[in-house]
Amino acid sequence: MSYREEIILTKVNGNSGLSETLSDKTVFDALGDNHIGTSIETPMREDAFDLRDNEKVAAIEDKFRDIMNIMGMDLTDDSLQGTPHRVAKMYIKEIFYGLNPANKPKVSVFENKFGYGEMLVEKNINLNSTCEHHFLPIAGKAHVAYISSGEVIGLSKINRIVDYYARRPQVQERLTVQIANELKEILKTDDVAVVIDAKHMCVSSRGIQDESSSTLTAEYGGQFKDKAVRDEFLKYLEL
Repeated sequence: MSYREEIILTKVNGNSGLSETLSDKTVFDALGDNHIGTSIETPMREDAFDLRDNEKVAAIEDKFRDIMNIMGMDLTDDSLQGTPHRVAKMYIKEIFYGLNPANKPKVSVFENKFGYGEMLVEKNINLNSTCEHHFLPIAGKAHVAYISSGEVIGLSKINRIVDYYARRPQVQERLTVQIANELKEILKTDDVAVVIDAKHMCVSSRGIQDESSSTLTAEYGGQFKDKAVRDEFLKYLEL
């Protein structure tokens, strides 16, 4: 079997000689092309934060330099020589900052002194994430609503929660549920709704290469499971 047909992984989690067969790759492709997620929690190893951020940046920089070398790119070129560092810094400090619990937004809630009893809707929240199957961008909008059980949250904190959970390798279904679960815990209510409408570059730039489609996901809790309440929320999104 040629190198193109079988990849030999010389060191994976400390084990040498581990091979990835064609049947394994077929399964990997099927999982990715069908955008299948395996858990509600983001899959993380127990030692995920043993390295400090600057150590992760340095390690990823070395690995990405290897990738570019394998692709045959000339890293002495002025335009390319800083790319490994830029990519590594972008991964840890920007597009994947949401992997680290230390970066979780600090959120305070306040008493609902106005006695506001209707739903609050925050719509068209910018959402930028990354498909965990191909590491390509997901971009779209999130729409969030809740009905206060006695406490309210600052509006900008909703945006920050959306961004925190988006800034990691993701599956859109998981992202939707994670945002809803976080708001339920903070606000001490199940009356939370989250809708996400997003385009996936792993669909538009590879595979089927469909640039017109988008993906809609929703999570409804508490009163939002009632059709009338849910329809009211969805009507607001049309305004």
